[in-house]
Amino acid sequence: MTQIFPRFAGKTVLVTGAGTGFGAEIAARAAQEGAKVAIHYRSSRAGAEQTLERVRAAGSDGILVQGDIASWDEIKRMADEVFAAFGVLDVLVNNVGDVSSEQMSWRDLTQEALDAVIDVDVKGTLLMTHEFGERMLAQGHGSIVNVGSTVIVRGSPRAPQYAAAKYAILGVTKSYARVLAPAVRVNTFAPGFMETERLLNREDWKSGRREVLLEQTPMGVIPPPEFVAGTCLWLATEEAAHLTGGYLLADGGFNMVGA
Repeated sequence: MTQIFPRFAGKTVLVTGAGTGFGAEIAARAAQEGAKVAIHYRSSRAGAEQTLERVRAAGSDGILVQGDIASWDEIKRMADEVFAAFGVLDVLVNNVGDVSSEQMSWRDLTQEALDAVIDVDVKGTLLMTHEFGERMLAQGHGSIVNVGSTVIVRGSPRAPQYAAAKYAILGVTKSYARVLAPAVRVNTFAPGFMETERLLNREDWKSGRREVLLEQTPMGVIPPPEFVAGTCLWLATEEAAHLTGGYLLADGGFNMVGA
């Protein structure tokens, strides 16, 4: 069993989209490592409450924060709530994103699907980074981790708007890494495929894609999200203190991006 160290003792962490999937695992892991956690959700309140129970079971505590990250006004309200509750925010993990999971081909692209991905993945990530980054700058410290994707390496014949949006996150990360330095670090974490409930229910996953990817992954594993939650949070630790504007890939060797 992996030993867990208290890397975030006395720290506060906000995780977006923490009611389900990867976000829930990041929030739970942060609590296991000593952090108080703000658990953001948009509509999955029941899931967010379950995550809060896990946070408390880990011996920590937290709050629930509801809002639509596509709205700057709601982001400002959420920021007010987080800073009112904690007085400070040490880490923001921008995890939430729209992956167009129902779309199985580029030919199925719709205006609605395009707008949803751009609003959440691009506008939402940028506005969260902007609003919370400005407040972190004012307090004199902070770390922001934007959850990207390995889809930018190969593109997506399934949902090109998703690949485009995740590529845009690199621009967001690098831009704010420059303007917020040296007080606030901003990095992108790019996990590969993780067996979340959403992925397990996708039609292509159930019809053979999983087996193909396993054959192409040197580590031979498509992990559950909790397997890489600690890797994501590493970017916000003191061990990564000289890393900003970076892109950390964790996909079992599937893409093996080099210089």
